[in-house]
Amino acid sequence: MSDILIVDDERDIRELVSDILEDEGFSTRKAGTSDDCMAELEKEQPALLILDIWLKDSSMDGIDILKAVKSDMPDIPVVIISGHGNIEIAVAAIKQGAYDFIEKPFNIDQLMVVIRRAMETSRLRRENTDLKRKDSGGTEMIGQSAAFRMLVGQLDKVTKSNGRVLLSGPAGSGKEVAARYVHANSNREQAPFVTVNCASIEPDRMEDVLFGREGADRGVEPGLLEQAHGGVIYFDEVADMPLGTQSKILRVLVDQQFLRVGGTEKVRVDLRVISSTCRNLEEEIIAGRFREELYHRLNVVPVDVPALADRREDIPVLTEAFISHFNEQQGLPLRAVSEEAVALMQTMAWPGNVRQLKNLVERVLILGEGSGPIEARELPREEEEPAGDGRVVLSGALATLPLREAREAFEREYLLTQINRFGGNISRTASFVGMERSALHRKLKSLGVVTSNKAGARIAHVESEETAV
Repeated sequence: MSDILIVDDERDIRELVSDILEDEGFSTRKAGTSDDCMAELEKEQPALLILDIWLKDSSMDGIDILKAVKSDMPDIPVVIISGHGNIEIAVAAIKQGAYDFIEKPFNIDQLMVVIRRAMETSRLRRENTDLKRKDSGGTEMIGQSAAFRMLVGQLDKVTKSNGRVLLSGPAGSGKEVAARYVHANSNREQAPFVTVNCASIEPDRMEDVLFGREGADRGVEPGLLEQAHGGVIYFDEVADMPLGTQSKILRVLVDQQFLRVGGTEKVRVDLRVISSTCRNLEEEIIAGRFREELYHRLNVVPVDVPALADRREDIPVLTEAFISHFNEQQGLPLRAVSEEAVALMQTMAWPGNVRQLKNLVERVLILGEGSGPIEARELPREEEEPAGDGRVVLSGALATLPLREAREAFEREYLLTQINRFGGNISRTASFVGMERSALHRKLKSLGVVTSNKAGARIAHVESEETAV
């Protein structure tokens, strides 16, 4: 990207600078008025703008154009040139975001040094943005369960629209991956994806981080909203956003513009907003911790991201994907997973959801036993562990029950776990536990176990606890 737009009301200056730059291998465009300049900017954004302060026969001067460019196209570096330069104009230009200021008549060598530095800064900024976009999270959705297919189906419906999406689900369930999937499959794919970690930003710094800051002593410091211009701004755990900031974000959603902290000129932005939360925002509204109007603005398209416990069928394919990932990224062994290990993982509790599974896979690969298949003994056990001679240690609650009640409690929990492991599929459950399907149905009825739809999947639960599930 080496296209440079030269804006000067003196034709000789335009031609001179253009000839010099083209000799150096750059491509150039030229404009003599502010209208011509804005038309060229609308046609295609240049890699660099060389801009004269004083423009005859124009509705805007160089400072006005600079303000507009920094508002709508903040990534374009601007080098100001002027034959009437003084320290006040230089300070004004730098304050408004100019990369540098050169006074006419300028030295060609000096001009080229400034231009090369500006182009290199622009290139590094673009590369840094691209690397952040690639490294900060994946966009591949992995799974095959009914709950997963329902989630992807909902996401596919919103990718091509500009509607705001609110992702709800427990911590670690993959809400950011879902947000990046929407971005990667939208018409904003090449534009930035900027994450606002609402829970990790200090409340007294939130507005500086979001809106940016400007002042004579420090120039312009763009905030995350400006950095996301043209792309997606993702509010991670939006319930942790301070109330004062919530009201200002609400205004941004309405007007698509804002003031930097310490600034006087409004900055216009084109943003798609995706938010996520692991809390019930309606309860947060009742408690006075979240603005109801902001909730309705963000909740245009609500999407539930299921917990790992609601998509246990996906554990084998997720595990394989994580093993491949750690093999490629860290050189860890590319190990298979034994059937016993898969069965154990599908019956484990996963309060940390997909993130917990990924961490477990990494730990097993680092501390693992060679390059053979991952065995069940390498996985952490929860309540029941081998006690020698094939015995099992009973949980305290089970050990206090009479035999009949203990057996019934064990059978209920065992069958609940197996049914949910197989995504509510009774036939597969019967085959695994070694029962006829009709016999399994009778057993489930006697134990009060039923199945119902949740997050697009069949989930087993105890009939009397249905409202609690």
